[in-house]
Amino acid sequence: MSRAAPSGGSRKISFNVSEQYDIQDVVGEGAYGVVCSALHKPSGQKVAIKKITPFDHSMFCLRTLREMKLLRYFNHENIISILDIQKPRNYESFSEVYLIQELMETDMHRVIRTQELSDDHCQYFIYQTLRALKAMHSANVLHRDLKPSNLLLNANCDLKVCDFGLARSAASTEDNQGFMTEYVATRWYRAPEIMLTFKEYTKAIDVWSVGCILAEMLSGKPLFPGKDYHHQLTLILDVLGTPTMEDYYGIKSRRAREYIRSLPFKKKIPWKVMFPKTSDLALDLLERLLAFNPVKRISVEDALKHPYLEPYHDPEDEPTADPIPEEFFDFDKNKDNLSKEQLKQLIYEEIMRPKSFPFNPPKYPVKKGNTITTTTNPANFGFPLIESWKFPSHSVYKSDPQLHGNIPVCFVKEREEKKRANSA
Repeated sequence: MSRAAPSGGSRKISFNVSEQYDIQDVVGEGAYGVVCSALHKPSGQKVAIKKITPFDHSMFCLRTLREMKLLRYFNHENIISILDIQKPRNYESFSEVYLIQELMETDMHRVIRTQELSDDHCQYFIYQTLRALKAMHSANVLHRDLKPSNLLLNANCDLKVCDFGLARSAASTEDNQGFMTEYVATRWYRAPEIMLTFKEYTKAIDVWSVGCILAEMLSGKPLFPGKDYHHQLTLILDVLGTPTMEDYYGIKSRRAREYIRSLPFKKKIPWKVMFPKTSDLALDLLERLLAFNPVKRISVEDALKHPYLEPYHDPEDEPTADPIPEEFFDFDKNKDNLSKEQLKQLIYEEIMRPKSFPFNPPKYPVKKGNTITTTTNPANFGFPLIESWKFPSHSVYKSDPQLHGNIPVCFVKEREEKKRANSA
């Protein structure tokens, strides 16, 4: 469909997708793509169509390939799924990638900016984030870019992790320089060991990010909004204090140790001073998530068992994923030797690879030139960003004395349905 462009510097964006999709509104835009909402006419389901134009830069190609491969690998309630991939007409004309995904209503970044979250919300959202992370880590995958804008939400309080473009294998032997080459995402959620050039990175880097997100949900503002590398580390040490001798010698880089040693001694600020209205259980979990030493940082599995998340924790309903085979990330190991054309070929092969989707993929783009009008949008490249959206104040939660508090009605219903199905 085509819409007239309004005045004010707007432009039309063409979506070359099947007539099965009725293109609607632009909901996010970034460096190498744009996301629109659409209606899948055969099913009546609203979806998000992510149009990616990655072939100008090898880095964009790598991110697109990782995203497609990983989202097709995982099948998890708290990880955004690919419903369909639009197949190109042929390789010669292949210049755009179209991922059809679930449509969510907003993201955590926008929610934190527009409303205060209750303790119940914080519990439920962190639980779902850790639930997704458990699946990733069991598959030996590091997300590496967990931040509020990569946590998608809807009015049912469902949370789904998105944007796997920076993900890596936890078994990777990549050195620090290689690991950091594409690490251009915001530094505010980076673990200290990344900046201190540890020789090995573990699943604990994602756990640190979850701690930063929890702190931001509790306070409504980022915990460590560093302006640069040095400022970021300074902010972390201002709160956590100077590392203990054990933690200091855990830093393998001599240069990093010397830098830490050059800084003035700092006392740790108690979390209760920073978050006086927050429950002791929430602060205890925060303390464990934000341990300076990655070896001492709580694991995802133990975090899910933490008393703060007791209302939701159910080991029978926190699925894992099979470890990803070693050859899954072969393209990453050889990325320095792959040309853009070779990466394009890998992306094409991934799109054409047989895979069952919830929708029946069309054979070809039967309608060219579906267009949508957009203005320049500075929002993070991702999914719907609804400025004025708020959680409904009614019927979202109900009191459950067995779970010691208020929990989302939708969550209760889902658990009850699962238990009935299992007992049948």
